[in-house]
Amino acid sequence: MTPHFLSIYALVAMFVIATIWPINMGVLAFVGAFLVGTLLAGQSTNDIIGGFPGGLFLTLVGITWLFAIAQNNGTIDWLVRMAVRAVKGRIAAIPWIMFGISAMLTAVGAVSPGAVAIVAPIALGFAFRYHISPLLMGLMVVHGAQAGGFSPISIYGGITNGVVEKSGLPLSPMTTFAASFTVNAAVALILFMVLGGRALMQMRQEIEPVIVPHVEITRAATGPQIFGDSEAEAISPRIGREGGGHSNKLVDEVNEGDHPDGNLYQIVTLAGLGLLAVLVLAFKLDIGFIALTIGLALALWAPTMQKRAMAQVAWPEIMLITGVSTYVAVMEGMGTIDFVGDSVAGMASPLLAALMLFFIGAVVSAFASSTAVLGSLIPLAVPFLQGGTGVSAIGFIAGMAVASTIVDVSPFSTNGALVLANAQGVDKQAFFRKLLNYGALVTLIAPVVLWLIFVVLPG
Repeated sequence: MTPHFLSIYALVAMFVIATIWPINMGVLAFVGAFLVGTLLAGQSTNDIIGGFPGGLFLTLVGITWLFAIAQNNGTIDWLVRMAVRAVKGRIAAIPWIMFGISAMLTAVGAVSPGAVAIVAPIALGFAFRYHISPLLMGLMVVHGAQAGGFSPISIYGGITNGVVEKSGLPLSPMTTFAASFTVNAAVALILFMVLGGRALMQMRQEIEPVIVPHVEITRAATGPQIFGDSEAEAISPRIGREGGGHSNKLVDEVNEGDHPDGNLYQIVTLAGLGLLAVLVLAFKLDIGFIALTIGLALALWAPTMQKRAMAQVAWPEIMLITGVSTYVAVMEGMGTIDFVGDSVAGMASPLLAALMLFFIGAVVSAFASSTAVLGSLIPLAVPFLQGGTGVSAIGFIAGMAVASTIVDVSPFSTNGALVLANAQGVDKQAFFRKLLNYGALVTLIAPVVLWLIFVVLPG
């Protein structure tokens, strides 16, 4: 058996182990990089460490730290409350408000499960109170989180754009973002019409004031992974208790007005998030350094307010991403990436090869970490995309990004598990089956549709 196959089998084993047991895949990947690099590839430890993605590490730390500060000072809660109040009596607008909030949170840097963790309890509480389909409401939240997930300043966007840029492929961050947002919004519209949205548009009643509990969506967990998805480690194990509507200290703090809406500090924080987007998108400045700079300014403004923020950085998530990236760098150094890419490119039909990669991304991501899939499959496709196959690199990457994340509605992913856990007034087993059936449907259909849209039609 060649070293190339051994390194690939080791990567598959990492996915399996991280799915079955609560072990961070990043740790597995770092150890795998050391063992495979030294024993099979003859690399030195300096060579292996040289593959560590320092820029990506800085980006992830900066974004999650800044977002944690915004969460701690009440800015995120304030934005959610404003959005909820804007609904007034329009019942049909509630699912779309939740879609929009989830998209906004991930677009400005929240991990996707973190955004779902804060919005799902509120959304499903509304669904129970106003007789909205809980399946509709839960899926709107998840697809909203995925819609904003590939903005140039988001976690998914940073990972994908960094991998693409390092690979020397044509880069179009806004194309990937637009693809993700458009596809997820279109799916949300179909779900809205099929799962009772037309009836909701005929309804109008007064909506009672809602208390939005403060949920620490960026705090790293110490508990096991949820349904085998290693992204769950970026979420507090207290979310289920804090977001389920039960009385707790954090809700009491909101009631007491510890973070009054629209205070000066929150306004400045909101302005800082806007400044981040402007400096990164318009002036092409490094997102990691800018996020840390803005975060430092906010920290100096109110040192006690942000004292928990560094502990709330999604360290397990960062370990996962940087570990997988380092392992992929080892595979690249030993020629495995070129070997796999050449094998795929050597298939009789380049279009069929692209479809196969889409399906691999969707199936693996439905059970494991989307971030790990993005970090490993795109590099595997580089030789294929550079081989003159006629497949557009920009279109392929956009389609692969969406195919690898839209399946996170599965109850075996963290997002789907959070929806299942927060559903009210339903038979949980029946609701689980509905989520499972929908997840399976998306996993089977989405790769084909995305392949047609982003690979076949542009060709």
